[in-house]
Amino acid sequence: MILAPLTRGGNLPFRRLCCDFGCKVSMGEMIFARYLLQNDPVERARLRRSSNEHCFGVQIATNDAEEGVAAMKLAREAGADFVDLNCGCPINEATRRGLGSALLRNPKKLGDLVERMTRGTPDIPLTVKIRLGTSDNCINVLDVADHVTAAGAAALTIHGRSAMERYSSAADWEKIEEVKNAVGSRIKVIGNGDIVSYAEGQRRIATSGVDGVMVGRGALESPWIFDENGWEPDAAQRVNIYRRLAVYMKEHFGDDARGKRMASYFLPWHFEFLCRHRPGKVSLQDRLSEFDDMPPLESLLACKNPAAHKRIADILWESGADTDAKSSLFEFAESKTFSDIQNNQYTPTNPLAELANIPKEDKKVRKRKAPKPKRTQDEIDKVRAERKAKREAAGITDFKHDDGKRRS
Repeated sequence: MILAPLTRGGNLPFRRLCCDFGCKVSMGEMIFARYLLQNDPVERARLRRSSNEHCFGVQIATNDAEEGVAAMKLAREAGADFVDLNCGCPINEATRRGLGSALLRNPKKLGDLVERMTRGTPDIPLTVKIRLGTSDNCINVLDVADHVTAAGAAALTIHGRSAMERYSSAADWEKIEEVKNAVGSRIKVIGNGDIVSYAEGQRRIATSGVDGVMVGRGALESPWIFDENGWEPDAAQRVNIYRRLAVYMKEHFGDDARGKRMASYFLPWHFEFLCRHRPGKVSLQDRLSEFDDMPPLESLLACKNPAAHKRIADILWESGADTDAKSSLFEFAESKTFSDIQNNQYTPTNPLAELANIPKEDKKVRKRKAPKPKRTQDEIDKVRAERKAKREAAGITDFKHDDGKRRS
C-alpha cells in the first residue's frame, strides 16, 4: 500500500504520521521540474524526506526530457529512492502547460519522453502515474501503458478515472485489471482509486491482480489506514493522532510564531478530510453529514465548518499533552461558540476541488477588445498621404515602407 503524492496534503509531517502506522512506500507532493531547476525554495523543500520514510519517491511534472533528467538527478542527490512522472494530474495549472494528464493525448510522444528520461538516469528508477484517459470519450490507457512499458518504466500506477472525471465517480477497477492482464508480465502495475481501508486494499490486490495499491484521499481521511490489523481508533484516540500531527508540524516548521503561521496553511486544511472519517465507511463518494445524536467530541471532529477546523488546529497546537488537548476540545465541543458554528448555515465548497485545484467558477474571464472597423481604401490612401507630407516636411526623402519597398 503506497501513499500517493497529494497536493498540499503530502507534506512531510503528514507522511511521517502515515509511516508511524505502517506506510512502507510514500511520495511527496508533485514538483514542477522547471521551477525545481530554477532553485525555487518551495519545490526544493518537497525533496525532503522524513527519517521514518522507508522508501521515498519524488514525483515530478515535466514534458521535456532534458529537464526531467536534470530533475531526477537532483531527486537522487536529495536521497529519493525513485522518481515518478506525473501523467495524470488534471489541475489547470498543469494541463495548460502540457503537463500532467495532457501527456496522455499522445502515447507515442509520452513513450519517447519516458525512454529518454530512463536512459538519462539509469541509476534511479522511473515510475509513471497515469489515468484511464483525458475524458470518457478518449480512454486510451492500454495504448499508453504499452508505450510506457516499452520505454523502460520501472512501474506503472493507474488511477481508475479519466482526467475529466477528476474524483467524482467510482474508480474503474475492471479497466485497471484489464491493463494488468495486458502488460503485467513486463511491468509492475499499481492500482489507484477508492481505497478506504487496509482490507479494501488487500481485496483489490487479490481480485485485480495488481502488484500494489496507491491510497490518497483514504489516507487523508484515515492516516492509520496502513495498519495491517485494521485498527479503528475512537474519538479520544483520534485526538491523540491529530495532536501528533500538530507536534510533527511544530518540529518541521518551528515552535514559534513563524512556524505556526506556516503550519496554519496545512493543519486546519487537513480537517477538511479528517472530519469525513466514519467507522465502517465503505466509499469515498459518501458525503456523510454531522449527526445530532453524536457525542460532543465526535460531533466536533465530524464538523465540516472551517471555523471549527481552525479552532481544533489552534487547540492542538497550543496543548502540551494529549490529555490537555482532549480536555480543551471537549470543553469547546460543549460551548456555545461551537453550537453557533453548528447552527451556522455553512455550504461546503466543491468537494472535488481539494485535490484538483479546480479554478473558481466565478473567476473573471479576460474579454478581448472588440476589433476596430477596417479602413476603406480611400481612408488608407488619405493616411498615407498625410504621413508622406509629414516626412517631406521633416526632410525625409528615402523611406522603407512596411512592405520592404523604398518610397520617395
